[in-house]
Parts: sequence; C-alpha cells; structure tokens
Amino acid sequence: MADFEGLSDSVIKGQQQRCAELTNQAISEGVRPEEILNKGLIPGMDVVGDRFRRNIIYVPEVLISARAMKSAMEILRPLLTQTGAKPIGVAVLGTIKGDLHDIGKNLVGMMWEGAGIKVIDIGINNSSEKYIKAVIENNAQIIGMSALLTTTMINFKLVNEALIKEGLRDKVKLMCGGAPVNAAFAEEIGCDAYAPDAATAVQVVKYLLGIQVNKDMFISSGGWVKGIE
Repeated sequence: MADFEGLSDSVIKGQQQRCAELTNQAISEGVRPEEILNKGLIPGMDVVGDRFRRNIIYVPEVLISARAMKSAMEILRPLLTQTGAKPIGVAVLGTIKGDLHDIGKNLVGMMWEGAGIKVIDIGINNSSEKYIKAVIENNAQIIGMSALLTTTMINFKLVNEALIKEGLRDKVKLMCGGAPVNAAFAEEIGCDAYAPDAATAVQVVKYLLGIQVNKDMFISSGGWVKGIE
C-alpha cells in the first residue's frame, strides 16, 4: 500500500532522496501517478505553503521542500502525460524584460507545480512577445510576471497591452509579483491579481482558475484579485 503520509512528510521535511524513493515505490505497486500527486505530494506542499505564509518556515526551507517535490515530479511528469491526466491549469511564468533575477520566480514555479498546475517557465528577461507566444503555444490561462527592479516593473504594462492587441485579454488572467510591486501598482497597470510571496501566489492562482479557496486567507496575506475588496 502506497505511503502517502510518508510521501507528504518527505516533502515537508525536504527529504529529496526519500521523496523519490517513495514515489518509485508507489509506482511499482501500481498506484496511479495522479493519485501519488494528489494524495501525497500536493498535501505536503500545502503544509509547506501554509507554514511559509505564517512565518513558521522561511525561503531556504521552502526551497529544500520544493527540491524534494521536484525530484518526485521528474519521475511522475512523463507518466502523467502518458495517462492523459489533466493539470488544474496552465500558467506561463517568467521574469519581465530587463530583469535577470529569478529566485522568486523559480520558487513560485515550484510551488505552482506542487499545487498541480502545469508551469511553462520562460525564464528571465522576457518581452511581451515571448509571453504571448508561450500563451498561444500552450493554451495557457494564466501569465505570471515577476520583477525585482523598479526600473523593469513598468514593463508589466506592455504585456497587458499586448494581450489586448492580440485579442487574448479576456482569455488570460495576468498576475504579477516581486519585491517592488504592490497591489495598487498591479491594479494601476491592468493586472488581474498580485501576490507578495510564493505561498500566497498558490492561493491566488487557484482562485483565478476557479478552484475553491479561502479568499480571506490570501487577502490577509497581502494577496489581491481584481474585483475583491
């Protein structure tokens, strides 16, 4: 019988080797890959996200847990593709043009993937054209943009304008974050949502995808979604 509790625990504790071993063990026992994801890995990352949001753990611990999660996902991803298992959503994620900082972006990506989202990571220094191309090629519903510099965060607006020009604005939710960004700025430039940290970003993106979450939780953490007071 698959050790889902042990799998969750290995993610929470950041035990990369144990996480991979338990994933392989579950597969050898005939457990469906989506069951391993939904009953073992995602609950573990949910705990990590909650502890991070409540300042019980900090970025280094989250990165260690995310690394353990990633080791399991590298095993599961091809199997999930073979079985046709559907992610809860598809998100394009990248650092905005002119910005080469990606630690925060990488953390959000790992947390999103841990929540069952297919993440198309387009890396750093991305023009609006790169975001649009990735959205079209992957039929994405979300764009996540990050910036660390005040001189680059103004480029978020160019992505919004490009979506409008391409007739995609009603089909794609635009989300931003990064150290110099806040909810007021996100609203001003036409974004649909903002999150101050990776754990909150998970709750916000789930809400954007129509998945039931406690919106008061992400609001109290500083998250913002257009139309929610």
